[in-house]
Amino acid sequence: MGNQLDELTGPVNEQGRDVNVIHKQIRVEVGVGSLIFEIFLWIFIIPGLIFLYKKVKARDYFNKLEQKLQHNASQIDNYLEQRVVILENVVGLVNRSTKLDKEVMTSVAALRGGGKVVSDEDRNNVAEQVDSTFNRINVAFEAYPELKSQNVIADAMQQNSYLQREITAAREVYNDTVRQWNQDIFTWPTKRIVAARLKYTTRIPFATAQEIKGRARQAFF
Repeated sequence: MGNQLDELTGPVNEQGRDVNVIHKQIRVEVGVGSLIFEIFLWIFIIPGLIFLYKKVKARDYFNKLEQKLQHNASQIDNYLEQRVVILENVVGLVNRSTKLDKEVMTSVAALRGGGKVVSDEDRNNVAEQVDSTFNRINVAFEAYPELKSQNVIADAMQQNSYLQREITAAREVYNDTVRQWNQDIFTWPTKRIVAARLKYTTRIPFATAQEIKGRARQAFF
């Protein structure tokens, strides 16, 4: 039997294909076979008790993993909050030197009063708005070379670049934990049975906004 995927003779998509994160939660389910498996273990009592102990351990494991997910998400929130504070300061400084777009000022005010981040989708939306607003500030920053000579503004823009890298790193850590969660809840028998009983679903990793993807395709040089 030859290779199922043959790079020499197989179909090739010459135009390429973009990759997107599927925004869908998949619920963990188990069938009748899992129930029969558990009943069979209890016939001999001791295997049933051992499996019961393993299920308790699995539940504790998921609780700890969920707390880890919350911690990783809070790290992203902290960096996002710092970026919003810097964004507010930069807008004020730049606005004194140039006539900044009123829409930028409105965006910053909305971000500052937007309330608490309560979900991954909210977190993505805030990050996308901050990226978009800083992009417009960069346009003003490049259009007025005298702004670059102001140390306070230059330092704030440098801090923003640093925080962008920190957010990217924090997202990687979060996505790694999400991958671990999504993998473990389908690990049969113990973890999958426990996850199904607790009605767990897969979690959705962070995805890059469409605007950022579009900008990545632009020619920078």
